[in-house]
Amino acid sequence: MTKGLVTCLWFDGQAEAAANYYCSVFKDSKITQVTPMVVTFEINGSKFMGLNGGPQFKFDEAVSFMVNCDSQEEIDYYWDTLTKDGGQESMCGWLKDKFGLSWQIIPSNIGELMADPERAQRVMAVVMQMKKLDKEKMENA
Repeated sequence: MTKGLVTCLWFDGQAEAAANYYCSVFKDSKITQVTPMVVTFEINGSKFMGLNGGPQFKFDEAVSFMVNCDSQEEIDYYWDTLTKDGGQESMCGWLKDKFGLSWQIIPSNIGELMADPERAQRVMAVVMQMKKLDKEKMENA
């Protein structure tokens, strides 16, 4: 077993399909092991295990993955890719992919945009009106 932290994602028989999908979305990714019960894979250096655990548990918004994007093009790519084929848009940069996993697709400079309390209020007022985030509108708030 791999040392360190590994995120375990519970699937209902779709672990290999999910791992293949996530590895197709993220450039720096690879599948490291496939068995009937588990699939291990890496995305951008983070380790994951997809478990074919059955129908007992489903993903919800209590856990999400944040994707920090340097440009609007990156935001558009991840948003469009993760919402297609059954994914669902939500509000404020949140979405669910076709497997039900929640993602936050955000600009990498969001910490800077939220550092000043007055500006943070303006930025949040803009963000609350959006589904997919518009980096330029956030920066101009």
